[in-house]
Parts: sequence; structure tokens; C-alpha cells
Amino acid sequence: QVQLVESGGGLVQAGGSLRLSCAASGRTFSSYAMGWFRQAPGKEREFVAAITWSGNTTPYADSVKGRFTISRDNAKNTVYLQMNSLKPEDTAVYYCADRIFNHGSLATIGDYGYWGQGTQVTVSS
Repeated sequence: QVQLVESGGGLVQAGGSLRLSCAASGRTFSSYAMGWFRQAPGKEREFVAAITWSGNTTPYADSVKGRFTISRDNAKNTVYLQMNSLKPEDTAVYYCADRIFNHGSLATIGDYGYWGQGTQVTVSS
């Protein structure tokens, strides 16, 4: 069983920054790809970013490319999402997830089997 706990969300003004963290426990962390997803009210959950176990591959959604950076510290079993130049449309609950299947790309939500409880990010205009 894998446990994922997100933290770092909050309220920020447009143009500001936040850093989300996702602490994992329950298995060997460094062997798996991890992802960040988000869900805004009334919308489906969507891919934000992912990172392979080595950190060498880090795809991003077009909407966050150039503003968000995903990273991981395998020694701390933690994945991070640095979010800069935040916009009101970034407002959502952000979830980290553990990729347990390999059916699609790193953005394929169905390949992620364990999810955190989510952390709210609110960007005011």
C-alpha cells in the first residue's frame, strides 16, 4: 500500500508562487514515476506534470509549461511542484499520484493507481 500526502497549497495573488510537496510512504519510492494532477470546480481532473524515477523525463501540460517545475528527492521520498507566475485559472485542488501501470504516456490518468487527498490552490486576481 502506498500513502501520498500533499502539502503547500494556499491562497496567493496572481503572479505569485507556491511550492507543493508530496510525501510518499509504503514502498520503494525511487522506482516509480509520479505525477501531479488538478481538478477545478465543475471540471474533470487533468494532468499537470510528471517525473520519471530518474528525473530525466518531465512532461508538462501546455497550460503550465514554462511556469511550473516538477522535481523529486528520492532520499526524502518526496515530489515537488514549484508553481510560478500563477494565474486565476490555476485555481484547483492539486493531487499527486503514483504511476502503477504503463499503458499510455506519463499524462495518462488511468495509469496512476494511488492518489493523495489533495491540496487546495487558490489564485486571486
